Amino acid sequence: MIQPCLQDEDFLADVQRACVEAPEALHLWWLGQSGFLVQWRGRHLIFDPYLSDSLTQKYATTDRPHVRMTARVVAPERLDFIDVATSSHNHTDHLDAATLCPLLQANPRMELIIPEANRAFVANRLQTVIELPRGLDAGQSVNACGFTLHAVPAAHNALERDASGRHHFLGYVVQAGPWTLYHSGDTLRYEGMENWLTKRSVDVALLPINGDDPRRGVAGNLDGPQAAQLARDISARWVVPCHYDMFEFNTANPEAFAEACRGLGQPFRILRAGERWTVGSQ
Repeated sequence: MIQPCLQDEDFLADVQRACVEAPEALHLWWLGQSGFLVQWRGRHLIFDPYLSDSLTQKYATTDRPHVRMTARVVAPERLDFIDVATSSHNHTDHLDAATLCPLLQANPRMELIIPEANRAFVANRLQTVIELPRGLDAGQSVNACGFTLHAVPAAHNALERDASGRHHFLGYVVQAGPWTLYHSGDTLRYEGMENWLTKRSVDVALLPINGDDPRRGVAGNLDGPQAAQLARDISARWVVPCHYDMFEFNTANPEAFAEACRGLGQPFRILRAGERWTVGSQ
């Protein structure tokens, strides 16, 4: 089992320390899979958190066991300072009731941002009132607790829409003061993708690297070289890989990503679970 860089009390102490030491800086922690914690000026946004063993338990007796590779960074109920949380789509590692329900209980005023197309599904899974989430579709934006979120399409594996034409899979471009982050959610590259992103001047792109292997029996993502190329094509100042080292059957080695970034001259940062990066620092 891979152990996080920081875990539980040590992780929480680091979050508090970052807020005191450099409140104007943008701090980023990888929580595993596609989950990230963002801190800016004492406010906290959490992207697509998966902080449970719900999938391991669900698939334990099936032909597709989700054997966990990395220990959990922190229990969701310990995160009682979250202002905004996102879900990019309905797959459990991005919309986990065992994570989001404790988060909502610990943070009664937390804003939950979702694809509008998924509203009924989200309310049913979280057993909450249907009005609670704030829904977006591609091209729409919302201000939430000091962050501005812009929704862009994601293709997992295709650009899927509901009967009203709204996207089931989204990525989020988030502005935090002078900083701009792009969390792609789960996606492959699609025609016109870079046009959605270059106009936002992305500082940090958070991109999956586990690839698209039909033998796994799950929808696919960018692989490492594809993530590096996308970051380069949208002129991201940095790129951070994710969606690996969580489940044995659906992972990747980040070295192919790193090699591709070096070849392209694309700045990158590889984080361990629970590790903080103060954006722009070495």
